[in-house]
Parts: sequence; C-alpha cells; structure tokens
Amino acid sequence: MQFLEANARRVVIKIGTNALTGPDGALLIDRIHDICSQVANLRRQDYDVIVISSGAIGMGLDSLEISRRPPDLASLQACAAIGQSRLMEAWQSAMAAHDMIAAQILLTREDVRGRKRHLAVRNTLEKLISFGAVPVVNENDTVSVDEIKFGDNDVLSALVASLMKADLLVILSTIDGFMKDMGKGDLIPIIEEITEEIRSMAGGALNDRSTGGMITKIEAAKLATQSGCGVFIGNASIPGILDKLQSGTARGTFFMPQTLSLAGRKRWIAFFEKPEGELHLDDGAVQAVVERNSSLLAKGVLSAKGNFKVGSVVTVHAPDKKVVARGIVAFDSASLNKILGKDSSEIRLQYPDRSRVEVIHRDGLVLI
Repeated sequence: MQFLEANARRVVIKIGTNALTGPDGALLIDRIHDICSQVANLRRQDYDVIVISSGAIGMGLDSLEISRRPPDLASLQACAAIGQSRLMEAWQSAMAAHDMIAAQILLTREDVRGRKRHLAVRNTLEKLISFGAVPVVNENDTVSVDEIKFGDNDVLSALVASLMKADLLVILSTIDGFMKDMGKGDLIPIIEEITEEIRSMAGGALNDRSTGGMITKIEAAKLATQSGCGVFIGNASIPGILDKLQSGTARGTFFMPQTLSLAGRKRWIAFFEKPEGELHLDDGAVQAVVERNSSLLAKGVLSAKGNFKVGSVVTVHAPDKKVVARGIVAFDSASLNKILGKDSSEIRLQYPDRSRVEVIHRDGLVLI
C-alpha cells in the first residue's frame, strides 16, 4: 500500500530518543542527516513537513555522563535544558546541508489546551511552513511537569498532527511496527481499528533514557486517526524509510484514519482541552447521546465529579465508568449538582432566564 497518496500534502514525522541515540547515549548524527535527506525529498515534491524530535533529556544525560535517567524532576529538567541546545544544533546543521531552515518550537500541554493559545501555535506553525522552514517541535521538558512524569512525544506528535490537519503521522522508533504478543510475535501491517485487544498487546518503554513505549504510540495513533490522519509506525534504522513510504514498500504498521474527520471545534474539545470534571450517566442517557446524537439532559446524569465552571470540558461516562464522550458543560458543578435527574421543564422554572437547559448541547459534544 502506498501511504503517501497524491492528495496527502502534510506529514508529521516523530523520531524517538532511542532512534536518535546509540547504546551509549551519543547522538546518531548520520541518522539525523539521513532523515533530513528524506525530508528534503518530500519538500521537493511539495509536501509540508513538521518534525517532532525527542532526545533533549538523553542529550543532557550524555553531556553530564549520567548513565541512568534520574528519578527526580529537577534533574530531568536540568538535563533537558542542557540537551535541547545540542539536539537543535544537530537538526539545524543537518537541515542546512540540504538547503533547509530548521525552526525550533518548544511546547507544553498548556500551549494546546486553551483555544487562544491553541490557535496561536497553529498560526505560528503555518507561517513557518509558508516561509519554507521546517518546524522541529519538542516538548518543553525544562518546564513541563506532566510530560516528564507521565507522557512522551508520541502523544505530542498526534496533537500536532491533529492541530495542523496532517494527512499522515510517521512515528519512527527502533521497532519495525506493531507486533503481536507484546512485540514478540508477527508484525501487523495494517490496523483498521484500535480495539482493546490491540491495546492489550502494547508494551512499555525500552530503557531508562526513553518514556512511553508502544502503549503511548497506540494512544497517539488513536488520537490522530480520530482526527482523520493516518499513522505509520516504522524503524528509523531502515535506510530510506520515508522514501519507501512513498513507493509503498516500507515495512511497518499503518493505522487507518477514520472515514470522517472531526470539525475543528470538536477536535479541540476531544483532544486538546484537559477535562475539569466527570459526568456519570444512566443507560438511557448514554443511548441518547451515542446512538441518537442527542444533547445531554440533566435527567440522565447520575452524578457529577470535579469543580468545574460553565464552559469547561468534562468527560462523559457510561454506568460501567467507560468514557463515551467529552463535552462543554453549560452549568458549573455547583449548579449542576442541584438539577441532577430533573426534567427540562423543572429546570426552566428554576432558571427562567436561560434560553437552553441542556447540560451539554450536541454541538459541544464529541464521542470518544
């Protein structure tokens, strides 16, 4: 299968720490040059390219001759501060050798949460692309607590792919793709849907210098494919892996995008804004929301958790606690707890000045 189709014009390429460094933690300069050569080929064919590069903490560990990833946050942030300049210097040098300009972008989760900052990031990336530069994006590990403690750049790459409406997200690692039996079985070349069975096959991080592992790649693939973006996972050590994608000969795993992409506003609700609370529904409300695309009414809400305001994003849960949707609430948590289970007619009497009494209107509700 040819993954870079004629109408696919925007590609996000994520390269993991293990793919950029050797066993001793040293940066693989030749690999960065090889990737940049392939990026140059894509750009000559009018593809927009955004690079997501891990490796700042690993570079810092190497500079400080630290063999194991420190457990404390301050040390990790210090390593990131030392390593980021080395990492960017390598990308700038390699891209310059192919007549390209590298542009450093450091992001935190907060930068893509709020709508105003979310749009500012997108506008900056669009302008850089229009100038002919190649954005090189990394998590701002020096200040981003959640990233160092819990996440990694797989999810960041999916957020950027969704934000920029990319056609394809390429995740390059040290593995050939998604394999059965926790990476010990046969390669699965195409995955049409990310099921619980697929999730159960994923494993964790490979070593102390990296985070995440296959489980975060699965989460990233789920996020990106729900945004209408295809995802390819392959091995960065394969020469010309990006060129092989164009010819359809690349070894790896391709995750099929969903047929219908989410509208921009709903994409923001679904993926970028951090939920401030939880709503737990009865079976009837779940059926109405999921099967009939209805707005969420107070009558079907069993409980509300968290301290949220009007306009906050919350997760919507079925009786078995499974998340079925996200949405923007029209009531704050205190007000909502006073109307749980009530009919709309009762709520209108209680709030006569309100034009709408839905807890979440269907235009602000996204199924997960």
